[in-house]
Amino acid sequence: MTNPTIQHYINGQISPGSSGLSQDVFNPATGKVSGQVALANRSDVDQAVAAAEAAFPGWADTPPIRRARVMFKFLELLNTHKDDLARAITAEHGKVFTDAQGEVSRGIDIVEFACGIPQLLKGDYTEQVSTGIDNWTTRQPLGVVAGVTPFNFPAMVPMWMFPVAIAAGNTFILKPSPLDPSASLMIADLLKQAGLPDGVFNVVQGDKESVEALIEHPDVQALSFVGSTPIANLLYEKGAKHGKRIQALGGAKNHMVVMPDADLDKAVDALIGAAYGSAGERCMAISVAVLVGDVADKVVPQLAERAKSLKIKNGEQLDAEMGPIVTAAAHQRITGYIEKGVAEGAELVVDGRDFDTNTTGEGCADGFWMGGTLFDRVTPDMTIYKEEIFGPVLVCVRVADIATAIKLINDHEFGNGVSCFTESGNVAREFGRRIQVGMVGINVPIPVPMAWHGFGGWKRSLFGDTHAYGEEGVKFYTRQKSIMQRWSDSIDAGAEFVMPTAK
Repeated sequence: MTNPTIQHYINGQISPGSSGLSQDVFNPATGKVSGQVALANRSDVDQAVAAAEAAFPGWADTPPIRRARVMFKFLELLNTHKDDLARAITAEHGKVFTDAQGEVSRGIDIVEFACGIPQLLKGDYTEQVSTGIDNWTTRQPLGVVAGVTPFNFPAMVPMWMFPVAIAAGNTFILKPSPLDPSASLMIADLLKQAGLPDGVFNVVQGDKESVEALIEHPDVQALSFVGSTPIANLLYEKGAKHGKRIQALGGAKNHMVVMPDADLDKAVDALIGAAYGSAGERCMAISVAVLVGDVADKVVPQLAERAKSLKIKNGEQLDAEMGPIVTAAAHQRITGYIEKGVAEGAELVVDGRDFDTNTTGEGCADGFWMGGTLFDRVTPDMTIYKEEIFGPVLVCVRVADIATAIKLINDHEFGNGVSCFTESGNVAREFGRRIQVGMVGINVPIPVPMAWHGFGGWKRSLFGDTHAYGEEGVKFYTRQKSIMQRWSDSIDAGAEFVMPTAK
């Protein structure tokens, strides 16, 4: 049986593209090739941009309430087909089915938010700002915008972008990860069923060439990106060079502080779920446990016991707690970090490289499997502390007090997410005020904001001025126009040669 080819979606139609190039798509649980994904060249990108450019005037002129009705219909279809999307994610990404369901649900939250676009596009109005003059502001769409999204959330992260962009009147080109591309075409099909006009939403599958073509294309007005910090930084710089608006979310090294007064059972539960959920392949995963005072001697043994007993198996099995690593290359990279941690002197408490694949399920012997890894007595100069591993590796750092914990976190180059477990209101308040991180949880291990609040980090975790989705997303995908108006019978006679002032 021939494996399917995942193609592009341009101007309302599946398109094979013109490059003739493709790459394999794997099921990480089995290690087997499940399909091929087409790789776009610049000609394919040009075709998608042309389709979006042609569709923009009509879509921008569509009243916001009618655009919202398309979003409402899309929302209804998403709710009907959310398990189908989740199964596709599990098959190509490897995350467990229940986690994939949660991903789709969080994406649906953004679509619900975008359904309120008429309210969100309202401007301000001031009557009689000067004699006979009224002034108002409005927000208008940019034109053709693009999103470049990562493998770890093939449904949710695109939905951080296109629902708000499209509801605001833009046309959109999605460039998803080639590792798990099927969700993008399922979304495109649902949007068409919802009544979205052809050309408003397009998908170009591909790799580096397609991203470069999007960032350099003169008709692409803005680009939103989620991925590694080096690429986010590069796209931010190239976008500025080409006069584009850029929103680039980069890497993370998320810490969780555990205070001596915390409920330690709940803290251990939080660390296990946040560190090893989705095999640690989340930008909001907790990868550093900052253990204050004597907490480490109590917490580390519990973490070790729990890490060893994780139910790691094919994500299609509903009792699975963790699935495989996304690719063989990622597995090799994570293994290298574990080796480096040992070489640099960290205490390897649990070694995920020793995982027994016989427990993963039928047909999964060749999958990209790894167990949960736990390090203790890690110091800030070690590579496994400084760099984003993006795998099921939790490192424990011991500190004397909360002031040292805050300084440790603030000194790190990343500032994406952070958490503090404590029962002290004063500690919680001071931590929230003084920590230099964009998303903060107090007794919440993964503080991903809800759809109407917006997502984004600080420091080298975000390049650009606006966070993703929420009202920040509306600002990113629109620009303000100020209009001042008066009528001829209120105009004083004669030319004016001085700066206008209120009269």
